[in-house]
Amino acid sequence: MKRFFTALLLTAATVAIAPTANAAESKTVENIQATRLEQLNTQTKAVENIQATRLAHLDTQTKAIDNIQAARLAGLDARSKSALR
Repeated sequence: MKRFFTALLLTAATVAIAPTANAAESKTVENIQATRLEQLNTQTKAVENIQATRLAHLDTQTKAIDNIQAARLAGLDARSKSALR
């Protein structure tokens, strides 16, 4: 009989503690997921910043090349005009 009461007491304690343990585990999982999402968001923003910086740099280089080409064409145009005279 003593074993029966011990088993009953153990079952009751397990039933009483289980929802609390599940809730705590659920909150831990939610916290881990929130932390991972936050880290991914930070990484995404960093990648977007890097890409924006690269695009700005490429745009600047393109404008510089356009300016160089325009200057060369103007120089060639001036030389051809002076050679024709």
